Amino acid sequence: MDHPSLSDGEIRELVSRLDRPIVLVGMMGVGKSTVGRKLAALLGLQFRDADDEIEEAAQMRVSEIFERFGESYFRDGERRVIARLMEGGAKVIATGGGAFAQEETRKLILDRGIAIWLDSDVDTLVERVGRRDTRPLLRGGDPREIIARLKAEREPFYAQAPIHILSNSGPHGEAVTRIVQELDKWQ
Repeated sequence: MDHPSLSDGEIRELVSRLDRPIVLVGMMGVGKSTVGRKLAALLGLQFRDADDEIEEAAQMRVSEIFERFGESYFRDGERRVIARLMEGGAKVIATGGGAFAQEETRKLILDRGIAIWLDSDVDTLVERVGRRDTRPLLRGGDPREIIARLKAEREPFYAQAPIHILSNSGPHGEAVTRIVQELDKWQ
């Protein structure tokens, strides 16, 4: 992993100032789970992935929930799971790509967490999501067109996050370093 610009002591001091969850928001494929795990490990915090928590609570995959019950049912359950994850102080939470586009969920995250928008260009997103066929919103269409449209629709919501980090084709450790730098300034 890249070396963060802060010393171990400075990182410990930063963590001691955190009184709420760090919540990663952004498009599918941007690296929220991977970056979130690395960030949590660096900061010595618990990591939680909202989609994993939803699947555990529902005892079925996100794609199955979409297929059987529809997107609005999924979004309601997602909001409830994220509300539960927001309890208990500092940790790192990765959300699903559409979570922050939902008004109630976005308000909850902005009020009770530190929202960080992980952003990437469409080419990088298409390349990353092309590795797995588990994304219900990409089924039945051209992934590039769908990703470009969703990104354009969701950017006004993502832009409400107080911290904006680019996570393009470079190593995820670079995004982690930039997040730590921004968190140090934000606090």
